[in-house]
Amino acid sequence: MPLSPSETSRLLEEFNHRPKKKLGQNFLTDGNIVHKSIAMADLPAGIPVVEIGPGLGTLTQQLLLKKHQVFAVEIDENLFENLQKSFDSFIQNEQLNLIKGDAVKTPLAQLPEGVKDFAVVANLPYAISSPWMESLLHTQRIPIRMVLMLQKEAVQRMGATHGTKEYNALSIFIKAAFQNSHIHPVPRQCFFPIPGIDSVLVQMNRLPTPFLYNQKTRTLIRKIFTQRRKQIGSLVKKEEPDTKKILEMWISEQNLSRNLRPEQISPEQWRALAESNP
Repeated sequence: MPLSPSETSRLLEEFNHRPKKKLGQNFLTDGNIVHKSIAMADLPAGIPVVEIGPGLGTLTQQLLLKKHQVFAVEIDENLFENLQKSFDSFIQNEQLNLIKGDAVKTPLAQLPEGVKDFAVVANLPYAISSPWMESLLHTQRIPIRMVLMLQKEAVQRMGATHGTKEYNALSIFIKAAFQNSHIHPVPRQCFFPIPGIDSVLVQMNRLPTPFLYNQKTRTLIRKIFTQRRKQIGSLVKKEEPDTKKILEMWISEQNLSRNLRPEQISPEQWRALAESNP
């Protein structure tokens, strides 16, 4: 598998593929970073792994060599066909389960429903990092560990604390299920083409008792955060009677000031809303 800018460029030319900016295609070309991803994952043998956007297969190859069964989803037709050819033997023996599709619609790459313990290791396309994370949480299936290549700003938003401008609805949902345990910066020069943003590898571990927000509460919290600069008291007044009643009770039980803005309310207080709105 290619692990240099020149080799990556040569392979892309070989099957007439130009990196698509709209799909966030920046291919990792540094073997040390690939091995760092595997080391940060530190998974027991036999744990199935989901990979999102395998691209040219550099990470895929290392996961397979570690004897993991890999479930991968690739949306790009050219890359998908190249992966089929490159990993034909692994596909035939079912160590690699490769599908063509949209990872936001199939966030676990058709991982069988009966699999409870699994991991996600992926150079996540930046264009879909937040939508994919939302879709993953919607499945109600939480991996024991994730090691993701992400845009630095995306990691800051996902791990943001309340009272900061980065804090948002997704921050709340992620903090209820995962703990960010390790972050490793990745230079821009490790990719082809070189992106205009900074990247990091982040290790996220499932909490001992993860909490998953139901769809109704996630939708409500996201709606509230679209008006993050308004005070919670004024936002409640605009809701339908049933929702307004739930929010009023929550404000009272949590002893919240009506002058608070959504970004000033802690994850624990938002969780209390979810627990009162099953």
